[in-house]
Parts: sequence; structure tokens; C-alpha cells
Amino acid sequence: MARDPGRAAARERLSRTSVPQKEPERPSRLRIWVKRRRSLLWPAIYGTLGFGAIAVVVLAVRAVDPAGRVRSIAESFSGVGDGLGLEVQQVILEGRRNTPTDMIRAALGVSRGDPMLEFSPEAARARIETIAWVQQAHVERRLPGTILVRIDERRPFAIWQNGGRFVIIDREGRVVASDGLDQFGPLPLLVGTGADTAGAALHDMLRRQPDVAERVQAMVRIHERRWNLRLHNGADVLLPEGAEPAAIDRLAELQREAKLLDRPLAAIDLRLPDRLVLRPTRQAEPAEAPAQQQQATRARRG
Repeated sequence: MARDPGRAAARERLSRTSVPQKEPERPSRLRIWVKRRRSLLWPAIYGTLGFGAIAVVVLAVRAVDPAGRVRSIAESFSGVGDGLGLEVQQVILEGRRNTPTDMIRAALGVSRGDPMLEFSPEAARARIETIAWVQQAHVERRLPGTILVRIDERRPFAIWQNGGRFVIIDREGRVVASDGLDQFGPLPLLVGTGADTAGAALHDMLRRQPDVAERVQAMVRIHERRWNLRLHNGADVLLPEGAEPAAIDRLAELQREAKLLDRPLAAIDLRLPDRLVLRPTRQAEPAEAPAQQQQATRARRG
């Protein structure tokens, strides 16, 4: 039987239209972006790795032989870093309140434009910690061009008077400032040799008795052994050596019961545990009568 050419052509067209044709996949926007910028990404990655490798090599060389035969190698690597833009661009300072910025700048020893790889964070930290205000310092180098300085300052605790000189000290007795004393607000006054290192303990004892503490003008160290409390009204409270807490508690009790600290007294002696000695202020002597003055004058002339 002969095949019908028209029917065979119709079946072929039907088979073509019944099978779905797969559309070509369109690349995503991210793939297109990466493909277009691939030529730029690889140089940046290689450059970053190169900076890190140079820094590691320089630090390793200096750690092994900081001043020996390989010093010229380290310097040549530093020169490469300069060519790649590893220069100091900014210094970030954190934690500063009272430390003069010019002192920190001088101790840091670096200026904008200096080579980053020539800067030693450890040496700079040691120099900054020699400043009186600085208790602890942290110096960090952040490539390509930032130096971070973080300091913990000593806190002003008291004014110490000794030998006619007034300075600001911290709780450990370290001098942190010798001028501008009024800018730190009201601070306890310590007087005498040894008061700088022993004053914090007595100050903490007084804080437990506010009625006594608010009337104290100065804490005076006597012969580096014991304390006197100079009150605002001019009276002196003589504390016993080594028994200050009990004496201060006793003084607070006397203030509550008899307002002892508000009386016109020259001294309150608490050095004896079983005895309280009060010394009144010196009264003015009464004026002599005119007749008595004349008689005294004649007797001196005679």
C-alpha cells in the first residue's frame, strides 16, 4: 500500500508542536556582575594578600633580628609598604579625660604620613604608660593607615599638701597633676608626710560616718604614725594610732548625743580608750581697769 505524502507531513508537524521546547536559561544578575568585574576583583584580592604577607615578613624579621644582619631586608620591605600606600593616615584616641593630648602625641612618636610598618605599637604603649595620668594603655596598628590608642586613666582622689606644695594624687598616692587643682571639683585634703599613701584607708572609714565626714576639713598625718582631723570650725580631733575605726564610731555617737563637733572647742582628744579630753578655745583675757593700768605704769617707772 502506497504511503500518503500529505498525511506523513501532517503527522510530522503535529509531533513538533506537541513536544515543548526548552527555553535557554538566562544568567542571573549576580553572575553577570561578577563576570563583568572579574578582571577587577582578582587584582584587589592579590593586593590585599600582598599587604598582609609584607607585614608578616617585616614583623617576623624584626622579631628574629631587630638590629642585626637582616635589618636591611626589613627596611627594603618597609620601602615596598610605602610604595603601596601603607602610611599613617589617622590616630584614634579613646578613654582620655584628663591626660594632656600633647603628652600623648609626643609619647606616641608618629605623625601623619609616616610609614606604618616602621611604627612599633609596643614601644609606643611603654612610652604612653610613663605619663602620670595613664594607668594602662593599649596601642594597635590597623592597616592600611590607622593607629588606635586606648588608655585607662588614674582617677583624681585627693589634694595632698606637703612642704607647702599642693598636688593631685590618686588612691595609691601617685601624683597625677600639680596645677589646675580647682578643675577637679571638691576633693579630700591630706596633709603631711605619709598622708598620700595612707589617706585612702582613713577616707573610707570616715565615709561610714557621714555626720563626722561632712565636718572634716583636712586629714593630717602626724609623724607618719597617726591622724588628726581638722574640722571646719578649727577644732582638732586627735585619733589613736591603729584604732581609728573605733574612735571615729565613738566620735559619731558623741555628735548624735551631745553635738560635740559643733561646740567651740580647740581639741578633742580620743587617744585614750577610756578617757575623753576636751580642750576649750582660749578666751580673751578681760581688760584691766584704767586705775589698775595707771598703778601698773607708775610701778614700772619706779
